[in-house]
Amino acid sequence: MSISPREELPTVRGRQTQAAIDMAARSVIARKGILATTVADIAGEAGRSTASFYNYYDSKEAMVREWAVRFRDEARTRSLSAARPGLSNWERSYQAAAAHWNTYRNRLAEIIAVSQMAMISDDFAEYWNEICSLPIALITSLVKQAQREGFCPEDDARLVAVALVSMLNQFCYTQLSGVNADASADIDDEACIKTLADIFYRTIYYPENGQP
Repeated sequence: MSISPREELPTVRGRQTQAAIDMAARSVIARKGILATTVADIAGEAGRSTASFYNYYDSKEAMVREWAVRFRDEARTRSLSAARPGLSNWERSYQAAAAHWNTYRNRLAEIIAVSQMAMISDDFAEYWNEICSLPIALITSLVKQAQREGFCPEDDARLVAVALVSMLNQFCYTQLSGVNADASADIDDEACIKTLADIFYRTIYYPENGQP
């Protein structure tokens, strides 16, 4: 799916109003999800009229499309941090886990919106697949590199990657979206990243079939 960002709004006031609408939309969508959110919900959260919303977006779906452009490159850049040369296997695992967690932490509403729209829209399904393909491709390459070093030799590299990305997605969503019963408590980012990194490391670099 090809999406192009719109040109920047010409006035400071216009950019500020759009930013207020975006902030309100993120807050509502993070709580309710995109499918249950209405334009009236977003406008009310922003303290604006629904007419004001339509000055900037044709629909809530159009808003999500524009959001998708804004975080796509950010997610790609974060995912590549684990592919840097010179990292130990543990450091690589940690960087991959941190990249996924921080993308969800910073772009939760966008991710919720695109993933939920993917359930009912072929266009958004294509875009969600594109988003997931970034970490899947990266992790597949990491598994293949690990296999060249003697780790997990019998595993299907892409299936391992798909399983890990599915786990990462669900864990991050559950912890950050409020689905978790303990969501009202402060979230320990470092503890969450380390938990994911441990699982990532043990899945790919387990010692039974590799180096001690």
